[in-house]
Amino acid sequence: MSETPQASVATRIRPATSADLDALWQIESTVFADSAWSRVSLAEELAAEHRSYLVLETVPEDGTAPAVWGYGGVFVVGAVGDVQTIGLLSDARGAGNGRRLMEALIAAAATRGARELFLEVRADNPVAHALYVSLGFAEIGVRPRYYQPEGVDAIVMRAELKENR
Repeated sequence: MSETPQASVATRIRPATSADLDALWQIESTVFADSAWSRVSLAEELAAEHRSYLVLETVPEDGTAPAVWGYGGVFVVGAVGDVQTIGLLSDARGAGNGRRLMEALIAAAATRGARELFLEVRADNPVAHALYVSLGFAEIGVRPRYYQPEGVDAIVMRAELKENR
């Protein structure tokens, strides 16, 4: 990415499209390194049924092209949803962008009919864990050595969603 995110820059969240694949792959490989999804897997996720992927991007005032700083996706079948992934460039963190993106993913899941939403969070990521707790998620279990190749446990979390009226 040619632009470095800064907290004072305006951002927006919009649906992801296949045209976002390059930017999303850049974030995926940067944020998740050895445990990143393959580019093919990411492309398949963007095109798959029952998914909603969103991007967080800049809103430049100078007419330049927006830059994608983050993305996330949910999978919903019936009344059950699962946060597939969420990733933000490191410089985009700490300014409420992760919360905004998670709130948008929760809303997307509810719009698709989800009444409960699940996610996994790395046991070694207390910042994300605290965010999810603040959004109403509760721990329901642990998946030992879920994140590979590092062998880090996943904390499984669940939230009940309010009806979308």
